Amino acid sequence: MKLSGKVAAITGAARGIGRACAERLLNDGVKVVISDVDNDALEKTVAELGRPKDLQAVHCHVARRADIDRVITTAVREFGRLDIMVNNAGVARNQDILEISEKDFDDIIGINLKGAFFGVQAAAKQMIAQGGGGVIINMSSVNALLAIPSLATYAMSKGGMKQLTSVAAVALAPHNIRVVAVGPGTILTDMVASSIYTSEDARKTVMSRTPIGRGGEPSEVASVVAFLASDDASYITGQTIYPDGGRLILNYTVPVKEK
Repeated sequence: MKLSGKVAAITGAARGIGRACAERLLNDGVKVVISDVDNDALEKTVAELGRPKDLQAVHCHVARRADIDRVITTAVREFGRLDIMVNNAGVARNQDILEISEKDFDDIIGINLKGAFFGVQAAAKQMIAQGGGGVIINMSSVNALLAIPSLATYAMSKGGMKQLTSVAAVALAPHNIRVVAVGPGTILTDMVASSIYTSEDARKTVMSRTPIGRGGEPSEVASVVAFLASDDASYITGQTIYPDGGRLILNYTVPVKEK
């Protein structure tokens, strides 16, 4: 129970990786505020996790600064402080790069990158005000490094998050705040089902580039989050850890046309 007594806030926590992070941190003795834009899924998750004394839920659209501020103030009001911030909320759309509209671009960058920036900023202000430092964890992706054209907006947002993590780590180090990121490969979530596993051929293509031979489980990402949030990772800041089943060690391939 290395995290026992800590207080965490997690965005996009009604399902998938965010939910798994909430469950793992609760099991590690952390008091948790979860947030999501989907109220029905949020209420269901609260009921399923069943920790009324240690769990609070807040409606939050991360691209709105006031919503992020409300998540932080809820943590402080209910549990007295904030030690861990997990900027997990994110969306992806599988689109031809020539068909991406201005709204598509703004939606993805707004949620994935602007939302994470607001989370870093709001959490850091609270951590500085209360003293004692803290840990901010951004949920990135292997797509911060890979160039998959059909996930262009998602890849751009995660590339930006890599730099957000780096510059925030340097800026906040004097305050004893570590800023790190987790970059999952293909994790078996609803988002993967809708934007990546769009067909059996698509699934086979992803697996052909994944040495471990399977998709990851949300709990496997949550275990990395728990490690980074703990003092076991006290000398790690500004880095992105990639639980990807070996994805990044393979070269990406493109179709070859016969001459």
